[in-house]
Amino acid sequence: METDELRALQQPLKARYRDDPSAAMITLRAEGSVVPESITCSIATGRAMAEAGLHPATGGDGLTLCSGDMLLQALVACAGVTLASVATALGIELRGSSVRAEGDLDFRGTLSVDRGVPVGFQAIRLTVELDTDATEEQRADLQRLTERFCVVYQTLACSPALSVAFS
Repeated sequence: METDELRALQQPLKARYRDDPSAAMITLRAEGSVVPESITCSIATGRAMAEAGLHPATGGDGLTLCSGDMLLQALVACAGVTLASVATALGIELRGSSVRAEGDLDFRGTLSVDRGVPVGFQAIRLTVELDTDATEEQRADLQRLTERFCVVYQTLACSPALSVAFS
């Protein structure tokens, strides 16, 4: 996509959101069905069903998706799309860049082996390898704007209000 095409697509949306801020507030949803006998959860992705289960480090067989991996994949996907969008908006050509996320988990917390160990990722590293002729200043802009506009990155960096309801 060219810079002008992206601007043409986004301009009416930006104008609408400026005129009516409530139009910009959208609730995204995800749903899953728990399958107790296999300790899995089937998630509708919009294109296919994904089956999440236990990570092998917690007793899983490795045949189902790990939700921790899915979190990192969501971060990679969002950062990649954001990077491509920012590059397009700035007129910076990317030939074939890549995005990688790594996260450190101590499964002693998840398995309640040690109550002092937190449950969840203790560190996440996002690495972007750029294949571009962009200047150092343009590269800095790409990084700054990708971090600023990547929804998943910002959600992880600035935790939202989170609640759980059982019915």
